[in-house]
Amino acid sequence: MSLSSAKRFTIAEYHRLIELGFFAEDNRFELIRGRVTHRIAKTPKHSACITKLMRELFKLIAEQAILGCQSPVTLPPDSEPEPDLVIIKNRADDYLDTHPRSSDILLLIEIADSSLKYDQQEKLPLYAEAGISDYWIFNLVDNYLECYSEPYQASQSKLGYRRKVIFLPNESVNLPNFYDLVLDLSKVFPG
Repeated sequence: MSLSSAKRFTIAEYHRLIELGFFAEDNRFELIRGRVTHRIAKTPKHSACITKLMRELFKLIAEQAILGCQSPVTLPPDSEPEPDLVIIKNRADDYLDTHPRSSDILLLIEIADSSLKYDQQEKLPLYAEAGISDYWIFNLVDNYLECYSEPYQASQSKLGYRRKVIFLPNESVNLPNFYDLVLDLSKVFPG
């Protein structure tokens, strides 16, 4: 009996599939550890949170950085997730020829209701492994913000963040790398 395994793609192979039109334009996919993964559909609550968060972050960071929404970030060797929001360093070419890499990322944000376990169990170790210093999950299931920082590797198989801090919807939080900027969470959480 032979066992077969699914094909794992490199970032270059994934980009080639996109160029060839392999994925329909209205379908959302991302590359996670070599697997092409269909993005989970968004609930109205999820979409409302993205909209409100984008509005507040745009006002706060203005010209100090670039705010990306559901845009790919390249995490070699085999991942290109599309986080809900990402704050990246300004660059003269505005990332015209390449997607941002982990060294460009100032803050990566996922908004999670139906995707909560996936964002905590699959994406969190991926982002830690890539050295992304600050990862936030707007947890719409428990109605709070999970702020992760200080990526570490406890063993070859255990990757994560040393610090996890919870903020409630009626609190404010300082933006990492912009410590004078404060986000009022009451303006972000739906409801």
